[in-house]
Amino acid sequence: MTRIPFGSSGNSTPSVPSATPSESVPAAAEGEAVVTETPVVTELPKKATANLQAILEETNIQQVLHELDEELIALAPVKTRIREIAALLLVDRLRSEVGLASGRPSLHMSFTGNPGTGKTTVAMKMAQILHRLGYIEKPVVVACTRDDLVGQYVGHTAPKTKEVLRRAFGGVLFIDEAYYLYRPENERDYGQEAIEILLQVMEAERDKLVVIFAGYRDRMDTFFSSNPGMGSRVAHHIHFPDYDIDELLQITQLMLEQQSYRFGEGGEAAFREYLERRIHRPRFAHGRSVRNALDRARLRQANRLFDQGDKILTREDLMTIIPDDIMKSSVFDEDREADTSASAA
Repeated sequence: MTRIPFGSSGNSTPSVPSATPSESVPAAAEGEAVVTETPVVTELPKKATANLQAILEETNIQQVLHELDEELIALAPVKTRIREIAALLLVDRLRSEVGLASGRPSLHMSFTGNPGTGKTTVAMKMAQILHRLGYIEKPVVVACTRDDLVGQYVGHTAPKTKEVLRRAFGGVLFIDEAYYLYRPENERDYGQEAIEILLQVMEAERDKLVVIFAGYRDRMDTFFSSNPGMGSRVAHHIHFPDYDIDELLQITQLMLEQQSYRFGEGGEAAFREYLERRIHRPRFAHGRSVRNALDRARLRQANRLFDQGDKILTREDLMTIIPDDIMKSSVFDEDREADTSASAA
């Protein structure tokens, strides 16, 4: 489509007004050449400076980074990497303002780590950063798994994958446990078809979509080594380390504050004992397991208060989780069984 300059008639060559009789062009004397002045096209000078503070105020990127620090305990290497990516994109924007080459960088990412280490939270913050800097149209994360992308029969996978991509266009597509897309042991598996569609879109539509793959580190390494085309399109590989007990307790206190609860005397010590046992059990999911444990402690607290009948409950009663609300967890069953055996003996 031809772009018509503002105020033009749509002709490819602008019309030149004819001279009026009073402004007629004098005829050249015999032997003289007629000299017409050619308009001088002056190229506007390139900006010599870029205002970093103005862009920081316009995009408010620092607010998102501050929220990341406040909402996520520990994870210093992850926060540093996110800050570095934000700084790179910000500087690229400043470079374009002063006329320096600034092509769109590859923004597809891989988040590796155990469950509950903050991968989804960081993906949402990353979407906000990319949106505020103009790299995606909307600060939206569409999360999916293999089941959302891969069909069970011929001709089913492509429509499913394309529908998920359609919903994610303009934002971030977060594929959890992405390695399940690749199942070489099953010759009739359709995951490879989804991978091929993703590869095409990640390259051809990278200005419309950012893809984040997530999962366990060792399995993601195998996934990328088995699909080199996928690995070459992922520019940023970020690993989320496990939390230790002290960091999990900090997460616990943050969750309690957000829900207006507190530990009573001895409650934090009891919850530390709980974590020291739970962390070695199957399916431990760090922050997610902390949230589940607090939910169950709240249930026990509610049941304890309910059993008190007609007692007038104070604000402190409704806020406080006592050691008994924690120690009734099944992770302490072995201790109770040992005490019972000792008493019987």
